[in-house]
Amino acid sequence: MKRPPAIGDAVDRGLAPFRGRKASGLLPKARLGGPLPWVIAVMVALTVVAASGALALSNMVSAARGEVAGSATVQIIEPDSEARSRQVAAATEVLAQLPAIAGFRVVPEEEVAATLEPWLGTASESEIVPFPGLIDVKLRGTGNERTYAAIEQALQQVAPRARIDAQAHWLAPVLSALSALKWMALTLIVTLGIVGAAAVWLAARNALGGNRDTIEIVHLLGGNDDQVARIFQRSVLLDSMIGGLLGFIVGIGATSLLARQFAALQSGMVAGGQLIAIDWVLIALVPLFAVAIAVYTARMTVLSSLRKSL
Repeated sequence: MKRPPAIGDAVDRGLAPFRGRKASGLLPKARLGGPLPWVIAVMVALTVVAASGALALSNMVSAARGEVAGSATVQIIEPDSEARSRQVAAATEVLAQLPAIAGFRVVPEEEVAATLEPWLGTASESEIVPFPGLIDVKLRGTGNERTYAAIEQALQQVAPRARIDAQAHWLAPVLSALSALKWMALTLIVTLGIVGAAAVWLAARNALGGNRDTIEIVHLLGGNDDQVARIFQRSVLLDSMIGGLLGFIVGIGATSLLARQFAALQSGMVAGGQLIAIDWVLIALVPLFAVAIAVYTARMTVLSSLRKSL
């Protein structure tokens, strides 16, 4: 059997024990030749995208809940435009006297028409469709069913067909779906971490099996299990750093592309999902966590395998 260069040098010096970088020559130096850097690159890229999505969805849900908390819309449903205008004016006087109301705004009919234009067409084409009178209301606090019922009852005295809709109620299914997507992204992150650790475990086991004879010689030269584990740690560290950097660059590029696509929607809810400074810090930690998991997994795998073989 041909001796590795590190072992040959040690034998020539009188079987000196291996320490530090002297033992690093036992493993191949072709970092990108094996699958481990590429596997880690793929895992890091997917994790960056998933983490960005989870953080964006979390920000979006928080912003939406903050905006709709204590918000409601009063609808004055009256086909006759003159009667509707009178009822809207009377409703504003009632709202101004209610202690539960912090503020309100009458939505102009032109704004309602512009909102419904994609479905009903232009104003001239939708004159036969009577628009309801809308009043945006802000409550003192979050509000509850009893508060909304009291406000609606007070309004019906001046507008018999008035009703109040809490924005949090009709937006709840949307927020619930966004929260579910956030938890799915977090589950994907955990799954990718487990898969990455499994890939490192397999790579370490294969490398350990392929260098079994060399490891036995190292033991004969006075090396211990910890020194052998450091050899594999150093190799996995370099591989994971290369793969983590490549994956981080690809992941950031994909995240930026998706961010531009969603920004083009020009939606208020989407705007609330922008990433803040702390989010970018957490995303930047993804490759560091990947490197730490890879090195720790390699060390534990090698030490466990060596103990079982003795």
